[in-house]
Amino acid sequence: MCRHLGYLGPAVPIAGLLDGPSGLLRQTWAPADMRGGGTVNADGFGVGWYPDDDGPPVRYRRAVPMWTDAGFAQVAASTSSRAVLAAARSATVGMPVVDTACAPFAEGRWLFSHNGRVTGWPDSIAPLAADLSTVDLMTLDAPTDSAVLWAMVRRLLRAGAPVDDALAEVVTAVAAAAPDSRLNLMLTDGVTIAATTWWHSLATFTGPDFVVVASEPWSPDPEWVQVADRRLVTATLSPTPAVRVRALGSADKDADDRLPA
Repeated sequence: MCRHLGYLGPAVPIAGLLDGPSGLLRQTWAPADMRGGGTVNADGFGVGWYPDDDGPPVRYRRAVPMWTDAGFAQVAASTSSRAVLAAARSATVGMPVVDTACAPFAEGRWLFSHNGRVTGWPDSIAPLAADLSTVDLMTLDAPTDSAVLWAMVRRLLRAGAPVDDALAEVVTAVAAAAPDSRLNLMLTDGVTIAATTWWHSLATFTGPDFVVVASEPWSPDPEWVQVADRRLVTATLSPTPAVRVRALGSADKDADDRLPA
């Protein structure tokens, strides 16, 4: 599949979120928890970050393994941000390997990533995609399941849906239309991170002034908390760093937990 992470907190060098013994960079060739979804994430990568509090994010996307891009290593070491979404890609067989197929996808303040695949693509979700406008379908970043999922989420955001509700609606609809899909989505507007677990891994780390949501921990720190399957995670900084988890679909409908800060 893929790997992704989201960060909110004080401005830090982007390289500090990617490097390290088990960071996203290492996860491109040695991920710890792919759950049968491949062995490496070497079909490209992307990083989006917010240079200021009010403007849109900046993106860097390449269809090459992260470790081969020396230019990006310099950018990541010299650029700091208070909000980041980064992803490393393992392309589904048959999907194009091009820069524009790499997450994060973006519009306005939003950044989006998908770790997984849609089973039966493209026929399985064609009826759902029929609700998208012709212009949206004609201007997809790439002819991939992830790009269509982003278009579906984006349509709800444009209509005013909160980030967490937009993810929940798309995941449950696609899961019903295409069972056994891996629908691990992540979305941020630079203030909130929303993410889902649907047949893959996710972990959170809440510090005194920051919060991280990632496909897998990048350190052995015991403060990492594993998120159960079929959950929706919402992370915020205000009034204090916090992560809220609620069930998706029919999974433990009464579950509604706030992870400790």
